[in-house]
Amino acid sequence: MATAPPNSNDAPAAEKLNLSTKVAFGAGDLGTAITANLLSFVLLVFLTNVAGMPAGLAGSVYLVGKISDAINDPIIGVMSDRTVHPWGRRYPWMIFGAIPFGVFFALQWIVPSTNLWVLFWYYSIIAVIFNLTYTIVNLPYTALTPELTQDYNERTSLNSFRFAFSIGGSILSLILALVISLLIPGDLKRQYLVLGLICAVISVLPIFWCVLGTRQRIFRNRPTPNTPNPEASMPLKAQIRVAFQNRPFLYVVGVYLFSWLAVQLTAAILPYFVQNWMKLSNTEFYFVAIAVQGTAIVMLFVWTHLSQRYGKRVVYFMGITLWLIAQIGLLFLQPGQVALMYILAMIAGCGVSTAYLIPWSMIPDVVDLDELNTGQRREGVFYAFMVFLQKIGLALGLFLVGQALQLAGFQETTPGQPLPIQPDSALFAIRMAIAPIPALTLVAGMVLTYFYPITREVHTEILLKLSQRQENL
Repeated sequence: MATAPPNSNDAPAAEKLNLSTKVAFGAGDLGTAITANLLSFVLLVFLTNVAGMPAGLAGSVYLVGKISDAINDPIIGVMSDRTVHPWGRRYPWMIFGAIPFGVFFALQWIVPSTNLWVLFWYYSIIAVIFNLTYTIVNLPYTALTPELTQDYNERTSLNSFRFAFSIGGSILSLILALVISLLIPGDLKRQYLVLGLICAVISVLPIFWCVLGTRQRIFRNRPTPNTPNPEASMPLKAQIRVAFQNRPFLYVVGVYLFSWLAVQLTAAILPYFVQNWMKLSNTEFYFVAIAVQGTAIVMLFVWTHLSQRYGKRVVYFMGITLWLIAQIGLLFLQPGQVALMYILAMIAGCGVSTAYLIPWSMIPDVVDLDELNTGQRREGVFYAFMVFLQKIGLALGLFLVGQALQLAGFQETTPGQPLPIQPDSALFAIRMAIAPIPALTLVAGMVLTYFYPITREVHTEILLKLSQRQENL
């Protein structure tokens, strides 16, 4: 029997977070955003144009790293849920993982040999270890969201701060790359090494800021001393079954997967599109990427305001529609239309910000529904499997892009030599990867968002029932 949505006056009182807590929480995504952005935008082009690897082999490096990363996610998620430590469940992972996270990021930008198989195994091993440290730091961090607040709108606001830092970190990494390319002209190998070292240092420090700035709120919200969740001792298969029996969770996973597949495909192919199709310099690529991310960070707060008024689904539809217009426009963009390229980049940025904001503001609502159904809090499990499936999809997608470029005859760069002229078949593959393929994934994300069942009213009812359960204990 359907239950009428409760009157808003009957809902549990909204939990407001102070500005310093929101800023500290947001800072926790700065370092991981810097590293993830550089890996998305320039790792593939670094491997082909600096290390001199064929596109197919470079795509395989990405596949190995991301699949190992995806396997780590549910394991670390469950382990963080089970962690018993005076600092809580999440903080020990973030603190002890921070330094290795920075070290192995820096090691990815060394070219240790000219032998292709030495390069393949070096970058694959570094990718596996780096992605493990990334998960150790980032997954417990993301699971802090529902522990900080249960309020529907506060979670959207909290995630707007998170992704302001996330996109800000992305912009910072691109600005640093641009400045270094201007200060060290011509020497791509040295450019990337300096960039990797600087970003590694910058990426570690905000993790400690996040821990220090949010710890009082987390400790205050912890209802009992840090004791293990009895449900967290369930076998991994049982936890997987519980997670995938939560229907709204499956919708959120799908929305996130398709949204971020579009983001990552576009980011990976953008330097090839700018340099090989538009016939512009590597420096121009950085300006285009900054235009996308700069617009996205401005629009985050616009979408947050609109979400509070119209809901998450409506905002997602608005942003993705704008993004689709930009993606279709890129297909018809011709060399020489530089001004139009920047206009399309800014329109795309409006949609990219909703891909950051909306799925991550939905997942805490799914955790609340699971608590209502099971009586247990399993943030780590849900966040882990969300990221697990997303990484598997992205790994396969970018692997296929690398394979498609190689099959299309893409010519990798010989270290120290200028960019080769690409055949028409490779240029066609680049245009397909920048426009129609991401557009199809965006449409799929919109379809799943339409059927996502947790509206503001439904979430208010969930919190009301949880509050009544607590009162009856």
